[in-house]
Amino acid sequence: MSLQQEIDAFISEAAGRFPPDVLAKLRQSIENVRNSGITERALTVGDLAPAFTLPNAQRRPVALSELLQRGPVIISFYRGIWCPYCNLELRAYQRILPEIRAAGGELIAISPQIPDSSLSTTQKNSLAFEVLSDRGNRVAEEFGIAYETPQIVKQVTAMFGADIAAINGADDGRLPISATYLVDAQRRIVLANVDADFRVRLEPEDALAALRRLTSATAPPDRGRPLEPRPPA
Repeated sequence: MSLQQEIDAFISEAAGRFPPDVLAKLRQSIENVRNSGITERALTVGDLAPAFTLPNAQRRPVALSELLQRGPVIISFYRGIWCPYCNLELRAYQRILPEIRAAGGELIAISPQIPDSSLSTTQKNSLAFEVLSDRGNRVAEEFGIAYETPQIVKQVTAMFGADIAAINGADDGRLPISATYLVDAQRRIVLANVDADFRVRLEPEDALAALRRLTSATAPPDRGRPLEPRPPA
């Protein structure tokens, strides 16, 4: 099952739990974000990704420059542990993590959560890749993907006992839109997928395919075995 099929199944299952007016407000909030032009302003293919260092779930600083020394990096921005669509996406990436690393790449996920919340995300989804804390959406802002959290989103999360401000350790009132990037060794963005609709995500298999194309294109040519010296006549 693809990630989008999993998301669609969840949407169908969850629809009955919300009053029609709440669903209508959620759909309108997505349209408002789309009409804001944020996807057009976000960094895209050919742009240089910002150099950043963020704490991981164990509060250890992780620098993009260090990760890029190992190979290209897939960067997945997600809203938080409270977001079911994000958790589905993170688990889908975890399933293909061995293939990502076999292709010579690395994977990180970034959210505005504090490290303790990132640790909960890691444990909840059994993740074996770095989950970084972008408190205050500083890095998301540099990528151009931070947006004002719609009031209806705050209301819905509160209905399920989730306090976004407490989870993030800050009340800057912003979240990152759905965004996935692939960055090469020079910090050049070679794949960018951003969407105003939090229910729409890039298929992890597509990110993996882009990674494989990149690493195969930059791999040194296989010149085969060296020629044996010709015996003297």
